[in-house]
Amino acid sequence: MERKTIGYERISHLVERQYEQETAMRKELEGGNYTAEHPYVVVNPYFVNPLTALLLFNTEKEEAVTLTVKGKEAAGDITHTFPKAKEQILPVLGLYPEYDNTVVITLEDGTAYDVTVTTEKIENMPYQADYINTTSDYMNGQLMFVTPAGDSLAGGYDYRGDCRWHLVEPFIFDMKPAANGRILIGSNRLLNMPYYTAGVCEMDLVGKIYTEYRIPGGYHHDQFEMEDGNLLILTQEKNAATAEDMCVLVDRGSGEIIKSWDYKKVLPQEAAKSGSWSEHDWFHNNAVWYDKRTNSLTLSGRHQDAVINIDFETGELNWIIGDPEGWPEDMVSRYFFTPAGEGDFDWQYEQHACMMLPDGDIMMFDNGHWRSKNKEHYRLNRDNFSRGVRYHIDTEKMTIEQVWQFGKERKNDFFSSYISNVEYYRDGYYLVHSGGMGYNHGVTCEELPVYMNLEDPECVLKSITVEIMDGELMYEMHLPSNYYRAEKMSLYREGKSLDLGKGRVVGKLGVTGEFDTEVPAESTGELLPESCEAVLTEEDDRIIFKAKFKKGQLVMFQLEKEDDPAEIHRYFISTSAQKFLAMCSGTFLPKDDREVTLNVDKEGLNGTFDVRVIIDDIKYETGLKIPQAR
Repeated sequence: MERKTIGYERISHLVERQYEQETAMRKELEGGNYTAEHPYVVVNPYFVNPLTALLLFNTEKEEAVTLTVKGKEAAGDITHTFPKAKEQILPVLGLYPEYDNTVVITLEDGTAYDVTVTTEKIENMPYQADYINTTSDYMNGQLMFVTPAGDSLAGGYDYRGDCRWHLVEPFIFDMKPAANGRILIGSNRLLNMPYYTAGVCEMDLVGKIYTEYRIPGGYHHDQFEMEDGNLLILTQEKNAATAEDMCVLVDRGSGEIIKSWDYKKVLPQEAAKSGSWSEHDWFHNNAVWYDKRTNSLTLSGRHQDAVINIDFETGELNWIIGDPEGWPEDMVSRYFFTPAGEGDFDWQYEQHACMMLPDGDIMMFDNGHWRSKNKEHYRLNRDNFSRGVRYHIDTEKMTIEQVWQFGKERKNDFFSSYISNVEYYRDGYYLVHSGGMGYNHGVTCEELPVYMNLEDPECVLKSITVEIMDGELMYEMHLPSNYYRAEKMSLYREGKSLDLGKGRVVGKLGVTGEFDTEVPAESTGELLPESCEAVLTEEDDRIIFKAKFKKGQLVMFQLEKEDDPAEIHRYFISTSAQKFLAMCSGTFLPKDDREVTLNVDKEGLNGTFDVRVIIDDIKYETGLKIPQAR
């Protein structure tokens, strides 16, 4: 009998499992006598959104069917009419959690049938906002969507503050509406700590993934859909010594990388350090925006307190917005702006979510963390402020003027040391999301909120989302958690809102970096200790090893080729204590700090491998073989 002290699971990609489910649902529809009066109901049809369902039935003739999800009051009704069809496969969006939802099916002749769709309890998401101030007329059926920065996963809230959309998988970072009516959001598959995932997913609000775009260096923070459909995606060079300092342009069809920009080629890495700077994470790029008018990329670098603009074709630096203190003098004279105008002016610090507006103005969320380039003048969080801000820049005169802000007047009651975003609807009409608020015993915390002891009831997380129209506050929502960004959207897109067929996985993860040096260790034949609680998960394109080790132990994960003892792939596992100075999504942080996760991409591996683990000076057996890794 095989000896092993390690768990093992082989799972297929979510697009495979979703297609199997979709095929089974269609088979059931074809074999059953399902009508509008008695439809086939599947709750959470694509496994990731328990507040959705599919209603499947046939009509005698092609007709447009209208669905209404009844609200807890009439203003909360969500209605959508689907294109003509005989085979009706209709997504139901906007269900309440742990509730007997009434869904009304209305045919073209006015005949209506009520269907009860019962949902279960959901975890990791507040059922209702702590505070909301808006109207149903203002929201006009739209929800405010928020994406994860911690345990609370992605969700959507209606005008009453009721949660009516929720993902149970950790799809993270930015959620952007795509031109085709779907959304673009970070993959749920972690590649490397603290939050670098496999890439970007194109999915719909039912939860079906149409394409996962894999990136060798992993995805973080942001993406941008170009006019031709290709995608700008933030990443870093795979296996490099630095992080979050590259952007790539990805072909929407093939997933191939067309073009890349490496900021190390245009910026000094040691200059103008913010209070969160580290040698590894020197720039911390958290936003990208393409401007067609100037054919340029605008990029936010949190750890240099800088928003930079580079030429799309050449990658050359055009300008920098930020406090010039600490930068080389020749760069200050050439690339920096001088404040102008008679109004209030503050530089931004550790900012997020920069964007270029149609007239060339720049908007961003100014977190204000530290609010100085000089350590002697660093400001405590409790004495600080965050805000949405709009700057007007003149690239001929190299002047900058602050033309609008919201948040400074609220002082530290609107302060977020990390994450957050702004949105532009039109001049004078903006969203400002302060997503990273934290309070320790009633006082704004001085550490990143993600690191607070949330077992202590006096440690509280919060986010506030507001919308301002022509100076009037039209919307305000408070949630009892941190959220990376907020985005207002409708649940349904024009047309079907669901396209059938198998999703795709494109692009590459690349080859995982290996440890070059052989570590002397005795092969005793002992099994990996059960105290490690080790689990190995195999996917189509990677191997995930999770285990617990003592701090400071030397640990090496090894794949040793069965028919060639000379071929050994060595992967070092760090067991040293890690505390990231920037933690824009703590979603993947383990509860136990002894737990480690190693991802090994299968690219470059061919054959069958024995899995062994070195701890200090002993090589342990796992009893596992990975066959035909690829």
